[in-house]
Amino acid sequence: MTSVPVVVQAIRRATVDAVEAARVRDLTAFEAAVEDLAAQNQEQVGRVLGAVLRMQLEETHPDGLAGEDVQAVLTRCVRTNAVWLPDLDVQALALLLTGALGVHPEVGEVPPPDRSTAARHAPLLVADLLAVTGRPVGDYLDAALGEIATTETMELP
Repeated sequence: MTSVPVVVQAIRRATVDAVEAARVRDLTAFEAAVEDLAAQNQEQVGRVLGAVLRMQLEETHPDGLAGEDVQAVLTRCVRTNAVWLPDLDVQALALLLTGALGVHPEVGEVPPPDRSTAARHAPLLVADLLAVTGRPVGDYLDAALGEIATTETMELP
């Protein structure tokens, strides 16, 4: 049995902390968790959170997503979080949400969110979708990490 790499443990812990703080709207805990998440390897964080969001969207929309479904998720997330998070960036939420679905703007069209903005907004989307699924974030993280590990193993020569 292999041990879980320290970097994976750190991403998992920071994600759980950020999502849980978002769920209870604890700004102090959220800020600390976001800072920790932003300090991690952003390529890895992006892969993990993107996979978690994709899994949640697939679970909540088993027949596929239409543009209206994506808009509804975005609108609900904004309404839920704008109350307690004054610097909410709707464009960053939209880019993260569509990016999780594999839809990315053309190069130079819209700049991707910086590491701090991504670390701040992705957990909000995850927390919002958890309210729909009712499952703990750890379930999705474990599945995403397992999926990524399998993909990386298959990509080795």
